[in-house]
Amino acid sequence: MTELGELGLSSYEEKVYRTLLVTGAVTATELSDSSGVPKGRIYDVLNGLEARKLIRMQVNDPKQYVAVQPETAVDRLLAERTYELKQEWNRYRKRAETVRSNLLPTPPAESSFWLGSLGSDEMSTALQQHMQTAEDFVHAIVGTPYENTSWETLQNEVGAFFDGASADLTVDLLLSEKVVTVLPDRVPRLINDQSADVTIRTIPEVVLSFDVIDRVETTIDIPHPVFGDDRIGVLGIKNSHVVEEFERYFQQLWATADPLLE
Repeated sequence: MTELGELGLSSYEEKVYRTLLVTGAVTATELSDSSGVPKGRIYDVLNGLEARKLIRMQVNDPKQYVAVQPETAVDRLLAERTYELKQEWNRYRKRAETVRSNLLPTPPAESSFWLGSLGSDEMSTALQQHMQTAEDFVHAIVGTPYENTSWETLQNEVGAFFDGASADLTVDLLLSEKVVTVLPDRVPRLINDQSADVTIRTIPEVVLSFDVIDRVETTIDIPHPVFGDDRIGVLGIKNSHVVEEFERYFQQLWATADPLLE
């Protein structure tokens, strides 16, 4: 495949475009003869290139065609390919979310891993179920990758988090300052409306997002290796030594943090 072919031109389209760069303005008949594209196909090819703004028609008698500058043509082809790849990624991502929603895994005894992007329905369900296991307290640190997303993306998981919290639960949330900027102004009212006892503090920077439930389990958000505003999934660990280590780390940061709401 040629380089222009990789950018989305068919062999006939490439022949016509390259020929126009050499000939300048010519008629369709002349272009067919010069490029070797059959007369029965030449108008289809020209109409396609014109629709993609890679050539333009000059209203003469007879009509003539001329190519746009190569730099402009390449930029437009690249924009087309970028859009196509984005659409393809979104299609696969939606398909993956559908599959995951039908296959919510049953965690093993010691550890588990859930694939799930921020704000997805299946992860919101998993988070709500996770919170329902808490009996005494939840200690959570929130930083990367929540810092680079929007409130529209986060609100499903925030809602699921509090929906799963029981009335007699103590919830300590430690947020990075960047996460605070994502939150809407109505957050104080949202916190006050919760039946659980919720306290929020902030620190300048958080290198890892995780929570600890009743010193029994910790879940860790794994940032996506390609898309920095998302995560690839959540790792759950019930090993007592690991959970205790994360609880100690939380307490160290909590002790130096500033209250968000007085």
